[in-house]
Amino acid sequence: MVTPERIRVIVADDERPARAYLTTLLQRRPDTDLVGEAETGVEAVSLIERERPDLAFLDLQMPELDGLGVVRVLKRRHVPLVVFVTAYEEYALRAFELNAVDYLLKPVNPARLGDAVARAHERLDRADLRAGEVDRVRAAVDAYEEEARLPWLERIPVRRRDVVTLLPVRQIACVVAERELLHITTVKGDTHTITYRLKDLESRLDPARFVRLGRGALAAVDLISKVHLMPGGGYLVSLTNGQELQVSRIQSRVLRERLLKL
Repeated sequence: MVTPERIRVIVADDERPARAYLTTLLQRRPDTDLVGEAETGVEAVSLIERERPDLAFLDLQMPELDGLGVVRVLKRRHVPLVVFVTAYEEYALRAFELNAVDYLLKPVNPARLGDAVARAHERLDRADLRAGEVDRVRAAVDAYEEEARLPWLERIPVRRRDVVTLLPVRQIACVVAERELLHITTVKGDTHTITYRLKDLESRLDPARFVRLGRGALAAVDLISKVHLMPGGGYLVSLTNGQELQVSRIQSRVLRERLLKL
C-alpha cells in the first residue's frame, strides 16, 4: 500500500476545545503533518510566515484579527491554501462555494475534513488548480464580508516589517488614499500605511463616526474642528490634530447638511 504524501498544515482558533479537536483529527491522518497551531490571528500570521505551511485552517470568528484579517495581512507569496472554519453556515455557503474556497462547519465532521484535505492535495498536485488560488481566497473574503454585513471595525491590523499592530479605530483622525495604499493618521499624529481600497475600508467603518471628504479621503467627524469655505464652492477642513484636508464640491454638500446646519 502506498503511503499518501503528507502536506504541512497549521490550525488557528481562539477556542481551545475546538482547536484541540481539529488538531487531534489532523494528527491522526496519514496525509497531514501538523506543524503548528495558533490561538490568535496575529499568532497565525507569524506562524504561517515562519513555517510556510501548504494548508491553513483559519477560524472566522477570532477576536481582534480574524481568519479574514489573516488573509488580508499576509503578503501574497505567503498565503497558503486556506480552509475557513466557522460555526455559521449561511454566509460561508454563499461566499466560499462561489469562489471554490473550502470551509468546515463546527463541530468539524471527520469525513468532511477528509474531503477538504483531499481537495488540498489535488490543488497542490495540479498547477492549473493552484494558479489563482490567492485571488480566489481574497475574492471569497470580499464576498463573505459583503454578504455577512460584518460589524463595524473596532481595530485595523497594520503591518510594519514583522510586527502587526492592532490600531483602534477610535484613534484614527483621517485616512488618505494614494493609489493602492491608504495612509492612516491618528489623533496624536502617528501615521500608518496599509494596502487596501478606500471604498472597502469605508464600508467597514461606522458612518456615524467617519465622513467622506472626496474621492481619496475619510475623516473622523468628531475631530473636524473648523470648516473653511473655499473659492468654487468646496471646503477645507481642519482637524484637531492639525491636519487640513480638501473637501470635494460634491462632498461639500454632504458635509454642509451633516455638520453646518442646526
